[in-house]
Parts: sequence; structure tokens; C-alpha cells
Amino acid sequence: MAKIILHDVGMRDGLQIEAQTVPTDRKLDWIDRLTASGLDMIQVGSFVNPQKVPQLADTDELFQQLSVPGRRRPGVVYTALVLNEKGLERGFACGVDFFCMGVSASDTHSRKNTGMGTVEATDRIIAMGRHAMAEGKGVQVSVQSAFGCGFEGHVPQARVVGLAARFLDAGLTTVSLADTAGHGSPSQVRDLFGALRGLGNGVSMACHFHETFGLGLVNAYAAWEAGVTFFEAAFGGLGGCPFTAVAAGNVCTEDLAHLFQRMQERRDVSLDAIAGVATDAAQWFQRALPGRIHTTGPIPDGRPD
Repeated sequence: MAKIILHDVGMRDGLQIEAQTVPTDRKLDWIDRLTASGLDMIQVGSFVNPQKVPQLADTDELFQQLSVPGRRRPGVVYTALVLNEKGLERGFACGVDFFCMGVSASDTHSRKNTGMGTVEATDRIIAMGRHAMAEGKGVQVSVQSAFGCGFEGHVPQARVVGLAARFLDAGLTTVSLADTAGHGSPSQVRDLFGALRGLGNGVSMACHFHETFGLGLVNAYAAWEAGVTFFEAAFGGLGGCPFTAVAAGNVCTEDLAHLFQRMQERRDVSLDAIAGVATDAAQWFQRALPGRIHTTGPIPDGRPD
């Protein structure tokens, strides 16, 4: 099977819901430690209105600091989420190499999250993605609320697949399906990613799950069974979309990496390094975080699977 790519989104999706702002120097320390852990991709932030999400107001500065020669580990990709054209231009200006962008399959969630309906958002995201690719940037597009919506409930599979098909037809071939509300089940995950794979056009599949109802990690495993290679997660299990009905954390990065290591995959990733960041975050926010491995430690290597 293709190599599993681990994309930590804790610095963006993990922190965006937190009321207590993390100082820029502490964020840089966490990013440097995640970089050294062996993770493949780290989402630094998002170019959003600082009035609405003050936690992410320093995203431009973070990217500028991370561009210092010798700071990043070779092969690690720093990513940013963008929602609109202004955010894309800010990303170009501070040197972002890889952009994540997407639309919600739920029109209600789309309007709460971006102020646009799904149709308008899709047209704009496709134009933005093609612009970024023309500038030589990496692009991942996502379908949010792909497995259900906290406001609308069931989201038809045909609607999700139709959005993904539009992305592929536009030449945007790295496609993520995001379970923003945490409604997905393993069988649904296998079916939906199977339908996405069936579209062809050189699709590379990514996934993004939340633990709202405790199904995130098993859904990630089902996604792996379905051929997904890009996995998004957040250190400590932090996070939650502030514009969904019930916000809950992401799949925990160190827990997910531990699962894969029990499967003899991604043994190169340092669980201790990621867990150390999660422990720091728990101390900073003065509460226990939902992840497991940063408190229990991994299963010792000598144990049978």
C-alpha cells in the first residue's frame, strides 16, 4: 500500500476554538517539536478574520518565522487553510507552499462557516485552487460535512460525490472528505471513499475525522482500509469547528500514529515528541485533553499485536 501521510492540524483546527490565546513564541515551539517528530505535514494556521478567530491572527507571522533557513526539517510541508481569495493572497505573500481549501456539502454549515452557500463556495474554491496550482503551490480540496451535518442531519452521498467530481474535473486531485460533525460510521466511510476512488482521474484521498461521538479513530482505520493515504489529526485530540452544532475534538495525532505503529506502519514517527506537545498544551489550557497516548504512553514494543 502507499505510504501513510500524517498531517497534524492541531495548530489550526485544534486551537481555533480555544478562547485562551496561545502566544506566537509558544506556537513556534510546538511547531518545531512537531516538525522534529517525523510528521509529514503541519497545518500552521488559517488566514481568517482576526476579529472572528483571534487565535489565528498571527498566521502570517508564523509562516514568516518558519521561512528562516534551516528551521524546517527536509520533507516537512507547512500548510494553511484558506476560505476566500483574500486569504489566498495573504498566503502567497508570506510564502505558503501548500493550501487546504474546501466547501461544505451542507448548505447550512457552509453559510455559517463562510457566509456563502455551497454552490457559490464551490465555484470560488475551484477558481482559487486552480490559481494556487498555477503559482506552483500544492493544493488539497475538501468536502466538509461529508458524512452528516449537525444542522441538516443526513447528507446524501450523491451530493458529496458530485462535489468531489467537480474538483477532479477541474484538475484538483487531492481530495479530502471531512466528518465535521463526527456523524460518520465505518461502513459509511468505506462506501463513500469507495465511491470517490471510483471517480478515477488520479484522485489522492485524504480524510479528516472528529471524535464527537467516539467514532473518529475507527473511522480513520476504515478509511485506511478503503485506500486513503492522507490522514489529518490534531495533537492531544484538540479542536472542533466553531461553526458546527456540536463542536468536538479531532482524532488525536499521537493516538492515530500509535495505531499505525501497531500495524507496523510509520515506525519512524516519534510518539514521545508529539505527546510532549500534547502534554504542554494540557498544562497551558489547564485541563485534561481527550487523547490517550500522551497520558498512558504507547504499548511497549515487546507486546504481541
